[in-house]
Amino acid sequence: MVYSCRGVLKVKNEWPNYTALGETMHKWASDLFPVCRSLTGAGVRESLHYLSSHLDGLEVNSVPSGKEVFDWTIPLEWSIEDAYVLDSAGNKVIDFKSSNLHVLNYSTAVDIELPLSELDEHLYSLPDMPNAIPYITSYYAPRWGFCLAQEERNKLKDGLYRAVIKSKHYDGFLNYAEYFLAGETEEEILISTYICHPSMANNELSGPVVTTALANLIKELPSRKYSYRFVFVPETIGAITFISENLAHLKSKVVGGFVLTCIGDERNYSYLQSKQEGTLSDRAAMHTMKSIVGDYKLYDFLSRGSDERQYCAPGIDLPIGSIMRTRYGDYPEYHTSLDDLSLVTASGLAGGLEVCFETIKLIEANETYKVTVYCEPQLGKRGLYPTISSMALDYTDVRTLTNLIAYCDGKHDLIAIAEKINVNARELIPVVKRLVDEGLLEKV
Repeated sequence: MVYSCRGVLKVKNEWPNYTALGETMHKWASDLFPVCRSLTGAGVRESLHYLSSHLDGLEVNSVPSGKEVFDWTIPLEWSIEDAYVLDSAGNKVIDFKSSNLHVLNYSTAVDIELPLSELDEHLYSLPDMPNAIPYITSYYAPRWGFCLAQEERNKLKDGLYRAVIKSKHYDGFLNYAEYFLAGETEEEILISTYICHPSMANNELSGPVVTTALANLIKELPSRKYSYRFVFVPETIGAITFISENLAHLKSKVVGGFVLTCIGDERNYSYLQSKQEGTLSDRAAMHTMKSIVGDYKLYDFLSRGSDERQYCAPGIDLPIGSIMRTRYGDYPEYHTSLDDLSLVTASGLAGGLEVCFETIKLIEANETYKVTVYCEPQLGKRGLYPTISSMALDYTDVRTLTNLIAYCDGKHDLIAIAEKINVNARELIPVVKRLVDEGLLEKV
């Protein structure tokens, strides 16, 4: 519970309007949902171009196929025009144009007639989820294939089928985008999200749309202590590429940050700690989640699964955690066609954005303070303490204030003090400002 110290602790949040922003983000996700994305290709560029129309200054980078990035190589660019399976009567029993999940992502081209017994070797479905089309990829081994719901697969009859995939692999580029906001210092907070999956809403689009909205909110802050770098990358290979091209800078400048993914449903809130644990990022996100949503799921680095793997890898060692609603792999619709725009909601996106922005505001406000007088300061003459002693008065707020001052010893930062005295750190921010204005606290 957070108390008010004679009105000083009250925080009035009229901006931003998270409800309205949730509706806007859901509209962005709806616009991007039909685009067929992969590690490389036109779908990624189309998606980044769309986001640039809502984030002025977003810059798209191109890295050529074949370039070595650490232990990896930039893959060939992939394009796809169409894909389908015809039965013996010429009916399309699988159609890429009805769902881009129907094709094995990054599939090689094929145009072949074959019996069902042989076609079956190139089909992927989920027996335990009969109405879901699975999302399957083959990025680093050439093969072709189709994905379909198990209930549709069960309808296939013996006979000849024609399988057609009109795709190409060629020397091209891997694309990723950056957006930078300068602050008062060169120390950076890195925000990373991925943009490489086809039509899935939570696992794919929630991250980019929340990141775009977050960048616009941080841009509107009246001042920024830290600089902010936002990156939109194809998962894994994109993060590796970005790090490879910027390693020295990242290691010298980045003091915190997050991967934003799976951040648009309404079921849970989750945080995955950096490998280091106890970083500014970890402490700010965990405190914010506890104060805003109360019950959330906390994971350590052993539960990693997204691009935090790259940012926290040995030798990289950046203080990057992951902010999520329901974590990847922990919801049944994950990597299927059921991860759609009904699973991701305006309210879910708004909640994800609120946790992210409030975490950033706490990082910005977090400082270490030292009291400027010996023993307890005289609060009464500053209007911060009751001038009459009475058992009828509620001294809880005063206790919060004096506890704050007691730990302003130059050793505890704001988050540490809030955790120690069991108060929402955001509610202490105006109190600290008042005490600084009164000359009772100074930054260390």
